Amino acid sequence: MIELSDMIRELRNQLSVALADGADDAVRFELGPVELEATVAVSREGGADAKVRLWVVDAGANGKYAHAQTQRIAVTLVPKVRAPGENGTRSLLIGGEEVEGER
Repeated sequence: MIELSDMIRELRNQLSVALADGADDAVRFELGPVELEATVAVSREGGADAKVRLWVVDAGANGKYAHAQTQRIAVTLVPKVRAPGENGTRSLLIGGEEVEGER
């Protein structure tokens, strides 16, 4: 299992790679909303700084975590980019070669 924040961090890294790969391409695409859907296990840590964590459960591992509370969540993210030295954000444009099976 990984934390939901790690999954979103990896998505951010992958989008950054796509942005860099397409920086000099003549054809670029505006990235629309990104929808993530995951099954998460909810855990709570005790103590003075108690935290609730959401762990993304691998699809094949659902049976292993049957004793944990699991929830299915959907998150819609709208990626924006902030250029160095700019205060605002703008839509993210990506480019690159077509990958087989890409939609």
